[in-house]
Amino acid sequence: MTEYEISTDPGRIDAARVHTWLSTDAYWALGRSREKQDAAMAGSINFGAYDPDSGEQVAYARVVTDHSTFAWLCDVYVDPAVRGRGLGVALVAAVRDELEPCGLRRILLATGDAHGVYEKLGFKGLEDPGKWMAYGRQ
Repeated sequence: MTEYEISTDPGRIDAARVHTWLSTDAYWALGRSREKQDAAMAGSINFGAYDPDSGEQVAYARVVTDHSTFAWLCDVYVDPAVRGRGLGVALVAAVRDELEPCGLRRILLATGDAHGVYEKLGFKGLEDPGKWMAYGRQ
């Protein structure tokens, strides 16, 4: 894998690129407005992965957390041009490692197609999904 730089510096995030990726190519965020995406980013820790030569952003992940007991990992996206090189795993590992000092009880996520990526890093299905409930559109 090419060594990509992963950063939580909000000044480096290319918000327009992230919005385009998610709103046009991510099944969970199709049609999401730029306004909605910007608001989501403002209330989250944002992770960007950057090409070491050009500095161009090539991947994104977002975490909603209280920094104490819980985190929700979401909007994980890798540019199609660099998929298949291990960047998704590296990005999620960086998220996990960044959150480790918080001593969180759990980090949750939902995926329709990337179970293998997350399983490589220790994520697993819920032991008792019957305990979990959701409010709103699913």
